[in-house]
Amino acid sequence: MCYFPHMSVRVEIAAASALFKSLGSPLRLAVVTTLDENGPLCVHELVSRLGVPQPLVSQHLRIMRDADVVRGVRRGKEIAYEIADAHVAHVVRDAIRHTGENRSPTPVTDLGDRSA
Repeated sequence: MCYFPHMSVRVEIAAASALFKSLGSPLRLAVVTTLDENGPLCVHELVSRLGVPQPLVSQHLRIMRDADVVRGVRRGKEIAYEIADAHVAHVVRDAIRHTGENRSPTPVTDLGDRSA
């Protein structure tokens, strides 16, 4: 059985897999959710809202920026980060909603993971 009958499908599946990998951290999901709820935010604003160290936020933003999940926009002398595509926020919202349906919640208490 072939899972990739056409090359374009293979490329699309690989791209989708890369997207999910770039979102594969509770902190990255929290960043996307925070940006979705608040609009563009600078690193220091994300640090304040998420309660995690600045280097950790910056590291995860770099991963998400490299995957085109977020992009930096100039705000005066600062760079604010925003979600690069509304579809990303939609995927994250749906995933969070899906995991909450008729399931026992598993609390995420530590956003300071090291899975960068």
